[in-house]
Amino acid sequence: MHIEPVDCAPEQAFPRTVLRQRWEDLTFLHWAVAPERVAPLLPAGTRPDTLDGLTYVGLIGFRMVGLGLGRGPGVPYLGTFWETNVRLYSVDVTGRRAVVFRSLDASRLVPVLVARATLRLPYIWSAMRLERDGDRRTYRCRRRWPGPAGATSRMEVRVGGPIADPTPLERFVTARWGLHTRAYGRTLHLPNWHPRWPLHRAELLRLDDELVAAAGLPAPSGPPASVLYSPGVPVRFGPPARSDVWSAAARASG
Repeated sequence: MHIEPVDCAPEQAFPRTVLRQRWEDLTFLHWAVAPERVAPLLPAGTRPDTLDGLTYVGLIGFRMVGLGLGRGPGVPYLGTFWETNVRLYSVDVTGRRAVVFRSLDASRLVPVLVARATLRLPYIWSAMRLERDGDRRTYRCRRRWPGPAGATSRMEVRVGGPIADPTPLERFVTARWGLHTRAYGRTLHLPNWHPRWPLHRAELLRLDDELVAAAGLPAPSGPPASVLYSPGVPVRFGPPARSDVWSAAARASG
């Protein structure tokens, strides 16, 4: 099976945009984990994507801005909110690399309801905010619904200088051009595209997190393998396609 390369700046691979948005003020924390530990948590037809024999758990906080359909305007008020997600890294039977979300906390209820109903994404309505103080960013989250309320996360970082040449790990956890999700008995691949990430290295100053463990993963027990910050990028999503069956092209290629 041919696995697509880790490409920091590919061309847009889909002809039609079904969703658009902007991601701003992102902080990425990542910890290494054994692939066999997370394999049972991935959708059918996918397996852990690895770098040097390891895969990674990500905790990412950011601001979603101007979520809208197609190329139309963003939805006022409801299309802008805070989000924190816990994610894993996957590759499917056709060789497409992607992310798998174990949870997505968002501060607007309506987008949570829509995403859960349409793509069965594990969105959770939460109270969230970001505090900025010079080069410091503090992300706070407290869950509301569904499931047991009260799980919290607080991460505080100091933003450093820009990265001219990302390391293989920094490319691996950020150069992702789709997501895998299980919806209505099918595993789907939803492609996305955005310009090359403007990345900064960052220093983790404080982490008090319950979201990773609540997602069925080992709670962070040591310093992250990677801490990154980005001011953000505009993002487009294309239409979903199935990932749990071999296409004729995949079968022919091996």
